[in-house]
Amino acid sequence: MSQSDMALMAHLLRRAGFGARRDELERYLAQGYEATVEELLHPEQAPAALDDEDLIRRYHVDENSLMLIDSCQTYWLYRMINTRRPLEEKMALFWHGVFATGYTKLNHPKQILGQIAMFRRYGLGSFHTLLVEVSKDPAMIFWLDNKDSHKEAINENYGRELLELFSMGVGNYTENDVRQCSRAFTGWTIRDASLHTARVARDSVWPYGRLDWQFEYRDDDHDAAEKAFLGHAGPFNGVEIIDIICRQPATARFIARHLYNFFVADEPQVPAWQTVPPHDPEAIQTLMDAFIAHEYDIRAVMRVLFNADFFKNAQFAKVKSPAEMVVGTARLAGGHHFPDVDDITLALETGYMGQQLLDPPSVEGWHTGSEWINSATLMSRVNFASRQLADVNKPGVRAIIQRVRAQGTRLAPGSVVDICLDVMGPLTVEARTRQQLVDHLAAAGDVDFETNGDSVSAAERIRELLQLVVATREYQLA
Repeated sequence: MSQSDMALMAHLLRRAGFGARRDELERYLAQGYEATVEELLHPEQAPAALDDEDLIRRYHVDENSLMLIDSCQTYWLYRMINTRRPLEEKMALFWHGVFATGYTKLNHPKQILGQIAMFRRYGLGSFHTLLVEVSKDPAMIFWLDNKDSHKEAINENYGRELLELFSMGVGNYTENDVRQCSRAFTGWTIRDASLHTARVARDSVWPYGRLDWQFEYRDDDHDAAEKAFLGHAGPFNGVEIIDIICRQPATARFIARHLYNFFVADEPQVPAWQTVPPHDPEAIQTLMDAFIAHEYDIRAVMRVLFNADFFKNAQFAKVKSPAEMVVGTARLAGGHHFPDVDDITLALETGYMGQQLLDPPSVEGWHTGSEWINSATLMSRVNFASRQLADVNKPGVRAIIQRVRAQGTRLAPGSVVDICLDVMGPLTVEARTRQQLVDHLAAAGDVDFETNGDSVSAAERIRELLQLVVATREYQLA
């Protein structure tokens, strides 16, 4: 296997998942790039995401009730770290950013976690089907007030965001289209919506948690009159509105830009898309063509994306999101395979870095790319990664040390640096950065696994080197 093949496979696993250990990369390399893409694209053919979900509920009682946002975040982070279906989980994270739904308003994290589960089921299928399921999702109905939209009193929140942030983007519809769209979704509500509005005693948090919300269609509250929407006329309902939306070139372009920004390279943020062209118009057109040719099938679009040269050539062209940073580093360090109280602390880390999972800052979701980084969040990222690699007995750290030792019992500092960069990425750092790493290691001479004397042990020196590597600029990139 060539170094370039290894680097490309690592790139694929960072983008289609949350990174892979060297032993995982070697397994994927043995089966080939295209075969790995197909395996990732068909999570339903893989074993269950987790070995035994009952373990979580048995050892984390709060993750059985899922009453608190911390518990729900912990459950999702645990899944991201341990899943055997990495793209399924990565697509759920992607759609969570697009169809941003927040705890701050809902006060019902379990219901948002139910929305995440819906993204797992439909995230790689038809975008048309996904839009229908999102429109029926109780968390979304509450989040954008469709429970308060009635045929005699239209609430336009959901209709507006469906067009602006979920499918077409600003500039591709009129205010009248917003109203007609909103009319079509009247009657799409939550069962006993008045209870959820009033938050009466039947729906309190304690002692058993919020009631599960259920979608309900009320025909008596649906506006079935004639509507004029995007140049079409008829007594449209919500599904028929989605039919029209999916046929719009603007929808293909909007979804293509989202996919490119999340999976390929950092782009300008959504509010700028009306006036700022994409960095790679040809790549966007390729994804649009696939979206249209395959009748909105996201799996088919992702197959084109992962096999395209524009994807393969975009290594380290993205800043890791906090979720990617936390999950990828936890997977690198090893552990977290058995439910533990430390899982809760781990889940809180993404919030410290600016990404409070299950509670995006607005319906617009998070701003990504360089906006993930400021003086405070960078410090949180570096400190977190350093703590994860601070224990030489963690299985991932121990595996890296063993790979270094397999190259010889006495190694020059430059060789050790290169081996560690290779195993941790492979990472290619600037020449000046590499030299600083070498100089730091060289201060105590060669790395000698045979004799310790009065010096720090070889394992401790390598552990310290790993902590320096995760503080580099290059490690912050995906």
